[in-house]
Amino acid sequence: MSAQHCSDRARVLEPDDAGLYSSNNEQPRDRGRRDEYMKEDLVFAFIGGGNMAGSLIGGLISGGCRPEQFRVSDPDPQQRERLWQRFGIQATDSNQQAVSGADVVVLAVKPQAAPEALAGLGSSAPDALFISVIAGIREEQLKRWLSTGAVVIRAMPNTPALLGCGVSGLHAAPSISAQQREIAENVMRSSGAVVWVEQEVLLDPVTAVSGSGPAYFFLLMEAMTRAGVELGLAPEAARLLTQETALGAARMALESDDDVADLRRRVTSPGGTTAAALAVLQARDVPGAIGEAVRAACERAAKLADEFGQA
Repeated sequence: MSAQHCSDRARVLEPDDAGLYSSNNEQPRDRGRRDEYMKEDLVFAFIGGGNMAGSLIGGLISGGCRPEQFRVSDPDPQQRERLWQRFGIQATDSNQQAVSGADVVVLAVKPQAAPEALAGLGSSAPDALFISVIAGIREEQLKRWLSTGAVVIRAMPNTPALLGCGVSGLHAAPSISAQQREIAENVMRSSGAVVWVEQEVLLDPVTAVSGSGPAYFFLLMEAMTRAGVELGLAPEAARLLTQETALGAARMALESDDDVADLRRRVTSPGGTTAAALAVLQARDVPGAIGEAVRAACERAAKLADEFGQA
């Protein structure tokens, strides 16, 4: 699936007045106004020029932003050259130079590099909105490294964002303005769907469900492909059957108004082949094991955040 196909389905989920979440597919926003807003002369600085930064920059430029609106800082000269060749954007090894005068600063470094990379950046861009895609580092810690008055929104994307098919969890403190939320939302929507959470701690289950989630599906696809080969299918055939089935099931879930449990029941005929397979999975308590796995990932995310917070 192409990035364009994925971005066509990008959605936003955010709390309504009742605290429930609704999709922008149900209540469409004025996308034209939003895109024009993002084409304004905002200056974007990226601290870290890796794959995630490249995905976001590419998505924003595809959406109408101009290369001259971007600056990237990365210590690797080859990475800077790749970014310049790919997008024609400014690339430097100086974080302070990149953020000076920027309106939006995206923090996209590895967690272990964050203390040094972020030190004092807030004073170099006192009026900037900082969007952090750094896994596991809480807002309080980010502000401590940047500067006390830094305005920070946290985002937790997942790896399919590299193809424009990702989903990101976002959190903003109540003091964050609607305009700043809109900017962050549009930056992350350049790589897929967006879900807002009202409490920062809920980014831990976001990490457990969507951040780690691709690996769960890869494991299932790996097992299905192997089973197909063991039953006599050629490896390429088993792989393609598995991949296309996963893609089709995901699209059915995305495009249907029905709950996935209803979709499952609809394709499970009593006494049929699907029922026989699901009986084995239920007998092995696969749903329970998946629940335990997600909880383990959530607990690990919280523990890592605590460890980073002590740095």
